[in-house]
Amino acid sequence: MKQVKNAIYFGADNKSSLFDISIPNQWNNKLIVFIHGYMGYKDWGCWGLVENYFNKKKYGLLKYNVSHNGGTIDNPIDFDDLNSFSHNNYLKELQDFEAITNIIQSEFKELPELYIIGHSRGGGIALLQSENIFISKIVSWSGICSIADRFPKGDALKEWKNNGYYYRENGRTKQKMPHSYTQYEIFISHKNRLNIESYCRKSTTPTLIVHGDKDVSVSINEGEILAEWLNTSLTRIKGAQHTFGASQPWKSSELPSYLHEACEATLNFFDD
Repeated sequence: MKQVKNAIYFGADNKSSLFDISIPNQWNNKLIVFIHGYMGYKDWGCWGLVENYFNKKKYGLLKYNVSHNGGTIDNPIDFDDLNSFSHNNYLKELQDFEAITNIIQSEFKELPELYIIGHSRGGGIALLQSENIFISKIVSWSGICSIADRFPKGDALKEWKNNGYYYRENGRTKQKMPHSYTQYEIFISHKNRLNIESYCRKSTTPTLIVHGDKDVSVSINEGEILAEWLNTSLTRIKGAQHTFGASQPWKSSELPSYLHEACEATLNFFDD
């Protein structure tokens, strides 16, 4: 196994962040890029076990922290850099993904076949890669179907504009996570590039939608909508919530059954 942990890359605004890459000895020359979700990071919960699962199936895997997720090089798990978090946006995360693909192109003499798994918000970023010529297959785990719907509406939007910030509590750290109004302004300025529906309806990239039917963070209705736009079937994980039974911290050496089911469905799709 060839493995690099906490390597540095430079993402949006040339901000440094971290990535891991693992290549099994009997590699099939297929590399999965894993994109975490909102308030997430590459080392959350079971993502390391997901990496191990696919390594054992001969797949390489690269997972990374988006550059403005609030983590730092010295502390990538907690959110020491709330200023960066407050100015993160979906366009920056697309730029981070481009930076990661540039690293892959520079590190491999022969470009491997590239697949994506995106979780939650990361699922949206993955789906927005449907026109990326380097990507062979896309998988959305509990993915969002609309970026516009992630923002406050009505009076709450007006209040956000007037105050400049709104806050959401992080359930793990109990921090009040700031969101600058510039996030919304960037979305409005780039709403065509950030239109998941448009990219799904035009997509010719094979795509799998996986969603738990007990997800209260991103409703399975969003998975159904994505599947309809893509003219594909939805893989339902019965009984699963947003993270397929995983949590942070995760002390077991085994995947939760729901997440294992999601991995198996994904593997079957990648192997097909």
